[in-house]
Amino acid sequence: AALFVEETDVTEKDFLALMKDEKFFNEMAGKYPKLLTSAKQAKDVRYPLEGYLYPATYNYYKDNDLKNIVEQMIVKTDQVMTPYYDAIAEKKLTVQEVLTLASLVEKEGVTEEDRRQIAQVFFNRLEIDMPLQSDISILYAMDEHKVHLSDKDTQVDSPYNLYVNKGFGPGPFNNPSEEAISTVMNPSENDYIYFLADVTTGKVYYAETYEQHLKLKEEYIDSKK
Repeated sequence: AALFVEETDVTEKDFLALMKDEKFFNEMAGKYPKLLTSAKQAKDVRYPLEGYLYPATYNYYKDNDLKNIVEQMIVKTDQVMTPYYDAIAEKKLTVQEVLTLASLVEKEGVTEEDRRQIAQVFFNRLEIDMPLQSDISILYAMDEHKVHLSDKDTQVDSPYNLYVNKGFGPGPFNNPSEEAISTVMNPSENDYIYFLADVTTGKVYYAETYEQHLKLKEEYIDSKK
């Protein structure tokens, strides 16, 4: 919404209103069913089109209405996702689930290899019925950015809180790139359950046990606060 205000004559209010326009969403779901059917079935979603507005450069002409440019973004997402639809079905996932994990991986990892490792960590957690425990989910639920979360933050009352709620949550937390989507579809096999990043170098460390994770946390996070 903020980007639209900067680059066009669209207001933030109008953009966010369209993101919650049920009639427009249903129209798009009818035109792009492979992309949006699982989003239509999702519950407790803040913005149904979150995750489906592909991050790219678009041409905006003043005689085009807002719906037209938003549909361009949806079309681009559909094009990006088309090669993955069959594999998503084979893996017994939904597009909504894949884009949700991709949106987390987008922010949790920087390099492609870390994103592939982190994607597998999330699948490992889901496999053992463990909450995904992504800080990104808390920041989205709180609608603010923080470097370090408090214990109180992780208890925020929101369906998007993936520390408290198990599973994928309502839906994506941002609009992920094709690389992030690819890493979710092609994760690196591992047995890790935990990961953290060194706050000074950004290097990501992985652990199979909580004990190992606590040691890494002490060394690379707590000692540097």
